[in-house]
Amino acid sequence: MSGKKRTLPRIAGSTSARSSGKAEPSGATIAIYSVKGGVGKTTFAANLAWCAATLSGHRTLLWDLDAAGGSAFLFDLEPKGSRHAEDVFSKEESPERLIQHTAIDGIDILPADESLRALDTKLIQIGKRKRLAKLTAQLAADYDRIFLDCPPVMNEVSAQVVRAADLVIVPLPPSPLSSRAFDLVVQEIAGNTRRHPPILPVLSMLDLRRNLHRQVLEEHPNWPAIPYASVVEQGAVRRQPLGAFAPQSPAARQFALLWNAIERKLAERRK
Repeated sequence: MSGKKRTLPRIAGSTSARSSGKAEPSGATIAIYSVKGGVGKTTFAANLAWCAATLSGHRTLLWDLDAAGGSAFLFDLEPKGSRHAEDVFSKEESPERLIQHTAIDGIDILPADESLRALDTKLIQIGKRKRLAKLTAQLAADYDRIFLDCPPVMNEVSAQVVRAADLVIVPLPPSPLSSRAFDLVVQEIAGNTRRHPPILPVLSMLDLRRNLHRQVLEEHPNWPAIPYASVVEQGAVRRQPLGAFAPQSPAARQFALLWNAIERKLAERRK
């Protein structure tokens, strides 16, 4: 990628709780959500989970709510063969029994499986509007940061995600439809909770060689951005987050800066 004429927008960094000596903040649930698929949600979730655990020293859980099951794959975990992910919501299965440890210290995965294809119907049948929020509150006893890798839907699943989240990250590939896609997310969130969580749009797969991408960036100069780069694709090949094998890459550095911005937003919300 050519970045000689223009650098990516940077977010003012902050020292981590581990390095600064400050008291650890209270727990938080962070949703990675978009109404569209293929925008990088799972890549964001995996890399931000790595930042939370490795850069900030948080006990971190990545909960995959997408039946495609990409989060476990990116941490080199194989399905155990059971299909009980949906049963967590009906309380027929304990989430703790399904959680898997990753090879990275401080990161656990609550993996998805095909049973989640029917999660919307299950939640409607259960009739508990805050079931996901109560489950994340239960898991917060063991984890400082919980990331929700969300499916690209607008139904009871997304409504429950909004009620459970302390912050919603919205990956948006640069296009004329970026603003419209973001507006749809805002409407979905605002329509499902009286006091909705902060929403942070992030440009994903930004390629400054393309005129359209530069135009979108100029329209939204304050949005964080993750560059389009082959090293990001290598994460799926290596089945590791970027920080584990290419910590000095521009994309890894941008994820770290994005993580700093997320921690600041969480701190602001608690004031």
